[in-house]
Amino acid sequence: MTYKEATEYLYKQLPAFERQGASGYKPGLGTTIALDNWLGNPHRTYRCIHVAGTNGKGSVANMLAATLQASGYRVGLFTSPHLVDFRERIRVNGEMIAKRSVSRFVERWQESGLPYEPSFFELTTALAFEYFKRQKVDFAVIEVGLGGRLDSSNIITPILSVITNISIDHTQFLGNTLAEIASEKAGIIKPNVPVVVGEASQPEVREVFENTALEQHSPIVIAADAPIVTDSTKNADGTLSIITTHDDEPLTCQLSGDYQVANVNTVIHAIEVLKKHGVKIKKSAIKKGLAHVCKYTGFMGRWMVIGKEPTVICDAGHNVGAWTIQSQQLRKLKCEHLHMVLGFSADKDIDTVLGMMPKDATYYFTQAQSSRSMKAEVLQALGAKHGLYGKSYGKALDAYKAAKHTAKPSDAIFVGGSFYVLGDLFKHLKYKK
Repeated sequence: MTYKEATEYLYKQLPAFERQGASGYKPGLGTTIALDNWLGNPHRTYRCIHVAGTNGKGSVANMLAATLQASGYRVGLFTSPHLVDFRERIRVNGEMIAKRSVSRFVERWQESGLPYEPSFFELTTALAFEYFKRQKVDFAVIEVGLGGRLDSSNIITPILSVITNISIDHTQFLGNTLAEIASEKAGIIKPNVPVVVGEASQPEVREVFENTALEQHSPIVIAADAPIVTDSTKNADGTLSIITTHDDEPLTCQLSGDYQVANVNTVIHAIEVLKKHGVKIKKSAIKKGLAHVCKYTGFMGRWMVIGKEPTVICDAGHNVGAWTIQSQQLRKLKCEHLHMVLGFSADKDIDTVLGMMPKDATYYFTQAQSSRSMKAEVLQALGAKHGLYGKSYGKALDAYKAAKHTAKPSDAIFVGGSFYVLGDLFKHLKYKK
């Protein structure tokens, strides 16, 4: 079996939430446990860190992995979704899983004769866990796919659980209130395993996390209650300069979105907990990990500058929580005029997000090549109701080319709204980290 044949099998023959939406979502751990038993419970051979949350979990997972790598550890990193290549989901010290490892695993699964019908994510999770064992990793940083309690990744017993924050998203699966969503995320809190919560400003969210931690006898730290990060400024090269209570000199963070300030605070608290439990991490490793996170892990798509004159920024933020901060950062951009290339999945609260957008920008409404995407012309009409005007384009590349053609060197172009819009664009631009 070739790599192409293996990925086509994964994409087309198995239920996949990312491609199908609700019809591809398969909650529950039964099949994942069966797959794990078939493979000999590989995740028990290394130490895991489990990361959940509505926003920021990918950034936090990558920063933790980068810091551990900078400390000299061999680190597996499991994240989703990917932008260009399926193998982005499964990395060891920043290197994507080998194509042959993917195809061999799928071959073995097809030949196993086991009577299960795993989803795309269940089989991908099993592949990741076994690959990390074969690669003899010291740690695996595991990002939750969706929710927490019933996510396929939740068969692990980590040494640390991290929950970044809670906002409204995926209500069809996780619940319609913040408390209900928090309960699903809190499902990753394990007995006697410490948990770091990034933010819990809403009383009902705090109550869920604190009560769950108490029930599980799990020490809990809410990072926002004791800020280690006290201030930040933007450096000339686009990176963030982070002031902390732990360092005389500022830390540099390669991830430059304003929302990364809270994520860095969460990461440093998580590192403090790991150190208390015997994981050796030097200050110099934290400095290196944050300053070179994309180099260490291959992370892409978070307030990512891919061009100058005009400045081109890409970000995969796709829900109300992400855009609450991102819209403010857009308004602070130093440019003559802003061009917005936007596409969204149809199951998001797009109406609320569009209400946050700057009205003095030029819009290029588009869609990803996915059945979940809102049609560009529908998005254009919805944008007009919010005073956002521009043309619609059936492909992200066409929208981007139009923006590039129109923009002056002193302008800025933003591309975002969906992981899948960025993925479509990066494929054509041959962009990779």
